[in-house]
Amino acid sequence: MFEENVLVIDRTLTELDLFVKSFLEIIHKHVDYLIVSGFVSISTGRTRGTEDVDVLIPKMDKEQFIPLFNELLENNFWCFQGDTVSEVYPYIAELENVRFARKEELFPNMECIPVTPEKKAQFFEFSHPQHIRIHDFTFKIPPLEFEILYKELVLKSEKDLLDALHLRTVFSEILKQENFKKFKKIIEDGLK
Repeated sequence: MFEENVLVIDRTLTELDLFVKSFLEIIHKHVDYLIVSGFVSISTGRTRGTEDVDVLIPKMDKEQFIPLFNELLENNFWCFQGDTVSEVYPYIAELENVRFARKEELFPNMECIPVTPEKKAQFFEFSHPQHIRIHDFTFKIPPLEFEILYKELVLKSEKDLLDALHLRTVFSEILKQENFKKFKKIIEDGLK
């Protein structure tokens, strides 16, 4: 399951994987990222639909955001929040989420979530990525134990609890109890 600290999932790429891959090929040229939430479970074999893929990005200044935004537009993406940097950047500056989808489509979409050190739990997971590979697509997710706990302690919806159960079941042999203890404290401290 692990090759050189990369979690390897043996399956072919889906249309959703290819969409996420095309987005990440652009975004990683400009800024770091971390895929979180539902796509983590889906990419590891949970069968369920999703309309959006959550991706953490660091808060950027406008000069850093401009080339990223322009390259996304040049590569057939559009932004729900506006058509220009002037319309969209204020959302990033205010740490509000922005969404991108393929032109003339609404779903699936990438929900970009800006993070700063003040968002303690999110910034911790962002700063401690786990690499995962499906076929020729390698991307970053949180440590599995962190993702499980975040779904169980923070998100808590039925869908999230089932995602967490899936991860606990599929990866039962590699999950580390000491990580659950450490990450639980980080998540709980981040909620204060």
